[in-house]
Amino acid sequence: MGAEDRLRELGIELPPSPAPVASYVPVVVSGRLAFVSGQVPMAEGKPLWTGKLGGTVDLPAGTEAARRCALQALAALRAQLGSLDRVRRIVKVSVFVASAAGFSDQPKVANGASDLFVEVFGDAGRHARAAVGVAELPLGGPVEVELVAEVEA
Repeated sequence: MGAEDRLRELGIELPPSPAPVASYVPVVVSGRLAFVSGQVPMAEGKPLWTGKLGGTVDLPAGTEAARRCALQALAALRAQLGSLDRVRRIVKVSVFVASAAGFSDQPKVANGASDLFVEVFGDAGRHARAAVGVAELPLGGPVEVELVAEVEA
């Protein structure tokens, strides 16, 4: 089953492809790799969450924010490729977590994105990953997700 059918089966509707908020493009395809720019959780041009994990944002909200970022990344990929069925595998995911002092559950937050990719792509959604705590993220977002995907040429 392709990714597009899997999304329908799961009842997942992707958000609109996000517009860049600075001087970059959402996706660059080079050879068989698609590089998706970092996504912070947004809707209608505004952040859905702001703050830091371990501060004003709790773990369940952070995990949901990471999932939203992953959905936006898939929307950007679909807009670039025409269909997510062209994705052969998710290669690498980087998750940046705005973290209050002492917060060390970045991997649990990142699972919000990672688990979505496995839901949609099955084994091809399993990927290498970095989950990194940072002081601040664009627009005050609590999470930012970027990814690299292998695509059909």
